[in-house]
Amino acid sequence: MTTTSPLTHFDATGQAHMVDVAAKPATHRVALAQGRITMNPATLAIILGGTAKKGDVLGIARIAGIMAAKKTSDLIPLCHPLALTRVAMDFSPDADSASIVCQATVETVGPTGVEMEALTAVQIALLTIYDMCKAADRGMTMTDIKLLEKHGGKSGSFVATP
Repeated sequence: MTTTSPLTHFDATGQAHMVDVAAKPATHRVALAQGRITMNPATLAIILGGTAKKGDVLGIARIAGIMAAKKTSDLIPLCHPLALTRVAMDFSPDADSASIVCQATVETVGPTGVEMEALTAVQIALLTIYDMCKAADRGMTMTDIKLLEKHGGKSGSFVATP
C-alpha cells in the first residue's frame, strides 16, 4: 500500500511501521546537530577548571555522545541500526552566557540518514554534563536542540536557517 502522507513511519492505514530502505542506494550521509546547556557561572568554572568531583566532564560527555549515536536504534523504536563511519563531538564554552554548546557530526554510507543519531548524541552529551554537575547546579537547562544540517540521500541537503 502507498500513502500520500509525508509521515513515512505510518502505512496507508495509519499503523506505525519501520520504513523499508532495502531498495534505496547506499550514499554518503552526514548530519550535524547542536544543543546548549546553560548553568551558573560557578558551574562552568568547575567544568573548565577540571575540578568536578566526577572527573573530566567534557571528556566523559564526548564519549557518552559517541556511544549514544551508536545506540540510537536501541532507544528510538523505528530507527534502523546503522554502521556509522564517524561520530565527532565538539563543545564550545561561552562564559558570557554561562553555557556550553554541543555539536555532533555523524556520518555513514548507507540507505538511510543519520539525523536521529546526531540529535541523540547531542542530547545524551548534554544530559551527561547535567549528571556530572548536578550536585553543584540542579538548575542547568538544556535548550535549542536541533538539526543544523543533513546531506546525502534522495532528499538531498538541508541547512537550517539561522
